[in-house]
Amino acid sequence: MPEEKFIDVEKIIGSKNPKLLKWLPGFVLRWIKRVLHEKEVNAFMNLHGHLRDYDFIHKVIGEFRVTVNIRGLENIPREGGFILASNHPLGGFDGLALMQAVEPARKDIRFLVNDILLSFKTMDNLFVPINKHGSQGGTDVIEEAYASEKAVLVFPAGLVSRKQQGVIRDLEWKKSFIAKAVQHKKNIIPTYIQGSNSKFFYNLALWRKRLGIKANIEMFWLMDEMYKQRGKTITIIFGQPISYTVFDKRHSPKGWAQQVKKFVYAMGSGKATVFIPDYEKHPAESAS
Repeated sequence: MPEEKFIDVEKIIGSKNPKLLKWLPGFVLRWIKRVLHEKEVNAFMNLHGHLRDYDFIHKVIGEFRVTVNIRGLENIPREGGFILASNHPLGGFDGLALMQAVEPARKDIRFLVNDILLSFKTMDNLFVPINKHGSQGGTDVIEEAYASEKAVLVFPAGLVSRKQQGVIRDLEWKKSFIAKAVQHKKNIIPTYIQGSNSKFFYNLALWRKRLGIKANIEMFWLMDEMYKQRGKTITIIFGQPISYTVFDKRHSPKGWAQQVKKFVYAMGSGKATVFIPDYEKHPAESAS
């Protein structure tokens, strides 16, 4: 029986643009397959694609020999709903490592994702797809997750970290996790993930932006970046819960989101352990 293809580059291109597939030189197709690790991913999925949820996560992390160091696991509530908000440095392996790190405390997670992890149907029971097109069905599923008594995991930036002024950090954190924390009376667990992609990834993103190219072409290399994490260590720090009552009208949800983001990076660098609200209204803060 022929092996099933989890990634089929020629089929994907052919379904989108048959003329392009006929025009593309063979060496270009081979290059695309190498970047997407078509052969390696298909081999892995044919061997382990029957595994589900945490079993699949453990297998991936084990096969890649990635070590996950956990600090502050005692800050994860053992029952009741909460929102875990984290930075997003890697674009794939950080999500896997985060789920494995949370598992000893809470198996009932709902992870809001919109990136490469959605390709892996082996973890469907843990994921809530972020709806980019505003359909009512997708919005209802997200609302149901926030309203539940489960552990909701979210990357508020929505995109992988980029290098900004020489420092690797998230882009602006979206306000929705603050709004939902207040609406559903859920505390927030601030979380820092230590990790980075390759210099190539950040330089590509930088030059793409300088050239005025709006499409995030660097995302094409995220699978390759996952493979570059082989043998590395990812450290995850769970901070003390932040009460939803902190997020009052003295700041907009957008303003509070940036404060939590700032605290997460301070926590990661060892400069802070407790979230202390800054009630001074910043000029740049939007009223949205």
